[in-house]
Formats: sequence, structure tokens, C-alpha cells
Amino acid sequence: MTRVSFILWALMLVTWCAMRYPAMRRARRQKTRVDRRSTLDISLLAFCTFALVVMPIVWRLHLLDGVADRGQGLLPMILGTLTGIAFLWLFRRSHKDLGKNWSVTLEVREGHQLVTGGVYAHVRHPMYASFLLWGITQALLIPNWIAGLAGLVAVLALYAVRQSREEAMMRDSFGAEYDAYCARTKRLVPGIF
Repeated sequence: MTRVSFILWALMLVTWCAMRYPAMRRARRQKTRVDRRSTLDISLLAFCTFALVVMPIVWRLHLLDGVADRGQGLLPMILGTLTGIAFLWLFRRSHKDLGKNWSVTLEVREGHQLVTGGVYAHVRHPMYASFLLWGITQALLIPNWIAGLAGLVAVLALYAVRQSREEAMMRDSFGAEYDAYCARTKRLVPGIF
């Protein structure tokens, strides 16, 4: 069961990489108008990469030597697959709706427009919501308390630090238009939060 869970996780990782690569290439061609990257921002992104990519591989290579392993049942595997599908759909949809306005770090591109359609009509941070789903997916598919929960911890840390800084940057760039957008949309979960 654990091998199947890891294979499912790995397939989702490969799919995520295939989706992210074209957006990263496109973003590199865009000129930056506002750059609010910081050492903390870059460090948190590196932590997310380590927790969401490296830790499950470390676990699978048995480098944790069985420490904090747990049994893998069918229900967590099914739930992990379902949250993984939701993660990939929301991640793809977020990229598609943002188009040229996407950046991996805190940047506003030249010609940047405020995106309020598609999934952004329902939540302000669907990309973060998708990563939270990825963290949940990993917790369900990787039957190790350390490697399984590492991704969720990293994403929560990134979100806690970046969302207020990102919203301040958007408010500075778009003013009243962004305030009106915030008034009608929730941060992560439509109608709730």
C-alpha cells in the first residue's frame, strides 16, 4: 500500500512540475515593475521545496530509517488521491487565470493587471489554497509523520508570512480597485475564509 501511495504522490509531483515549467519560462520573459522579494521570502520558498519534494523522497529512500512511520490504509490513500486531484485542478486553474501576471516571488510585472475572474472571483489566494491541498495530499499519501506533514507545515509558514505582504503590494499597485476586490472575495475558502 505504501508503494502505491508513493507512486501516486510522485505522479502528482511530476504533473505539478509539468504545469509549473511553462509559467516559469513565461514569467522570466516579463519585466518586473515592483520587486518585494526578501531573504525570508526566498528561504520560505526553499523550505517549501525541501518539505514538499525532498522529504517524501528522503522517506522513500529509507533515510529516516523507519522513524515516525505509520501504517497506510485504503481510506487515506483514496482521500489523498482526491485532494491531489483537487490540488492539481486548482493549481492549473490559478495559473491559467493569472496568465502573464504570475510570479513565484513577490513581484508585480510591467503591464500587470488585477485578476478578478475565474477562480479569483471566488478567492484571493487560490494558488496558496492549492498548495495547502498539496500539503494535505502529502500528509495522506506519505505514511510518515515527519515527511507526510512537512509539506503542510512549510506551506502554512509561507502563507502566514507572505499573504499580508502580498496583499499590501497589491493594494499599493491597484489601490481602491484591490480594496473593492478584497471586500467581495475571501482569502482561501469561498464564503468562509
